[in-house]
Amino acid sequence: CLLISYQFLFLPTRLLIMFADTLLIVGISICTALFAEGVTYILVYRTEKYKKLKASIEKQTKRLDKKKETITDISKQPGHKKKIEKEEERLKSEKRDLSYVKMQSMFVIGFIFTSLMGMFNSIFDGRVVGKLPFTPISFIQGISHRNLPGDDFTDCSFIFLYILCTMSVRQNIQKMLGFAPSRAVNKVGGIFSPPTNFKQS
Repeated sequence: CLLISYQFLFLPTRLLIMFADTLLIVGISICTALFAEGVTYILVYRTEKYKKLKASIEKQTKRLDKKKETITDISKQPGHKKKIEKEEERLKSEKRDLSYVKMQSMFVIGFIFTSLMGMFNSIFDGRVVGKLPFTPISFIQGISHRNLPGDDFTDCSFIFLYILCTMSVRQNIQKMLGFAPSRAVNKVGGIFSPPTNFKQS
């Protein structure tokens, strides 16, 4: 342990700064993800409208799944087919309503994140915050090597590392806090969902 600590003290200053920047960005992504979930909770999750829509979608999805399981050949039962199609349309409508409820928090979070990104970009502008184990493809290099000097495309910019951290961290935080969408809510199609394929013999 003493040997490792001794060697760590004599690492190049550039690597130490890069390591510290990486840890700082991971911490920033965790804090911003927690903040975003807090705002979403205040504006969305705790509202009665959201709770009612979510409960209704979950209840109707379970009921619809049971109906589909009991019907083996929907083509021979046109009456049941129409009922199922109507229930599916109702579910899609409620899913759209749920998405609209979430939109107000998305606008607020988007505005706040845009402001924060401008501030952090000015702090980390031109600084290499990490080294990628690969050379990104050309259209990603505009983000991964943004505002960095030199032609070493394995150098990682703040914006690229921050996006990667936020994408992974926020999903895990949602699961930990119990805010992740349930399977029933995810299962229901949205505005552009394809029609459901029924079982046919």
